[in-house]
Amino acid sequence: MNPAAQNAAADKNSGSRSRKRKNRDLKNGKPNGSSKKRFQTTNNEVVEEVNLNKGGDVNGGSGSIVVTDSYLSDSRFDKCSVSPLSLKGIKDAGYEKMTLVQEATLPAILEGKDVLAKAKTGTGKTVAFLLPSIELVVKSPPIDRGQKRTPILILVICPTRELACQAAAEATKLLKYHPTIGAQVVIGGTNLSSEQKHMQSNPCQILVATPGRLRDHIDNTAGFASRLMGVKALVLDEADHLLDMGFRKDIEKIIAAVPKQRQTLMFSATVPESVHQVCNIALRKDFEFISTVQEGTEETHSKVNQMYLVAPLDKHFSLLYAILKEHIAADVDYKVLVFCTTAMVTRLVSDLLGRLNLNVREIHSRKPQSYRTRISDEFRRSKGIILVTSDVSARGVDYPDVTLVVQVGLPTDKQQYIHRLGRTGRKGKEGQGILLLAPWEEFFLDSTKDLPIGKARVPSVDPDTKKKVERAMSNVEMENKEKAYQAWLGYYNSNKKVGKDKKKLVELANEFSKCMGLDTPPAISKQILRKMGLGNVPGLRSK
Repeated sequence: MNPAAQNAAADKNSGSRSRKRKNRDLKNGKPNGSSKKRFQTTNNEVVEEVNLNKGGDVNGGSGSIVVTDSYLSDSRFDKCSVSPLSLKGIKDAGYEKMTLVQEATLPAILEGKDVLAKAKTGTGKTVAFLLPSIELVVKSPPIDRGQKRTPILILVICPTRELACQAAAEATKLLKYHPTIGAQVVIGGTNLSSEQKHMQSNPCQILVATPGRLRDHIDNTAGFASRLMGVKALVLDEADHLLDMGFRKDIEKIIAAVPKQRQTLMFSATVPESVHQVCNIALRKDFEFISTVQEGTEETHSKVNQMYLVAPLDKHFSLLYAILKEHIAADVDYKVLVFCTTAMVTRLVSDLLGRLNLNVREIHSRKPQSYRTRISDEFRRSKGIILVTSDVSARGVDYPDVTLVVQVGLPTDKQQYIHRLGRTGRKGKEGQGILLLAPWEEFFLDSTKDLPIGKARVPSVDPDTKKKVERAMSNVEMENKEKAYQAWLGYYNSNKKVGKDKKKLVELANEFSKCMGLDTPPAISKQILRKMGLGNVPGLRSK
């Protein structure tokens, strides 16, 4: 929906929309001088009731933030206490009315308060923290151009490279009429020295970063630590995801590297105990907890037609091909995400599907960031396309109009399954999800009993299709098969249930090897096998 249609939708719903400002101290759940209605969530959080009526959507261009499932308020940005130049940038970006997340959080953030905001992905939270951040820079003293190392004023931490790039792209749009303010991004997978030179030679008052690469700069870039001492606002975007990915120690080091006298903003889809713990070290005691996720709000995964399929491992490649062909025949505008267990299995499946003449692209952590950005933008814009991916696309990255999500193999847990599924069924549209498991992976379904997931009809795979897939697999590069075998073994070895019986695990891995058309399993270095704890397990070949 274009911005004009978005605002028209908001006007249409204005008579029935009821909104309340959410304002709460997370620690004690008591109102700060407020008598607004509260309710208690299943996590025992006390928050104010919010009526989130669905409005339109805000569509950005390539590399921009796409606001999905957005909830529009009646509040306009031009009534907000921000500079005229920022308002011009907001208008040019196509935004006129705030989402409810923006309406709820902007007043407190603009007042300089620390905020923990519970908000789902795709509700406008990026603008909610970028716009006040830009205002902080605008109100700061002008930078002395003669200063060798100018201070970084705003530091935004994102869990993935894709999210960081999206946030930086959005910042650049909002800074259109602030030519002296620069936003830069530093992420893994790019050249460190190039980033160092770029930060030195270009304005960098706003820095968006992934945790690992930021630590690289703290440790290895001359003068970088001193530049961080100018930080006035620290933003932790998708805080729960940051912690799920094991960045707790990185976050602690980053917090220690910036001034104690600063504003801190945390945005998180959920508020588990791990987020509470970070709140204790990151936020001031008088921070505000603002929840825009009402208990009972329909989740994306409940709007998706979910199916599972259990079949022997040796049928998975043929079944995947049959599932995709059926979907392509049923929807000319198909747009499919295929999730695989690891980066190397992703490469294998992409290679196979490409040799089966499907319009396929791949994204995973082994690809350089420039490639990942290009493919991500292409998939975002396109229809009639399949993206085979690892979990770099599972969360936070918004692809409009995904018609089908296929998950091949065992997800790490229920949350991963849900996050992957959440790439479809967005903007109020219906979606479809299929989970393809082997019989020994069927135990995973015990964790999904509370989800509306049903058994799928097994697509027919005739002998000709089976032979076609086998021929295509025989042409897949041997290096891809070898790396996929090792990665597959490592992935399932780390699963407590599958990896418990090492002998059985190796038997399953060798079955996977046969599925790739190999008579003999690939050899793995003794050092890697020892690291896996598989050094003396029979059935493995070492080198």
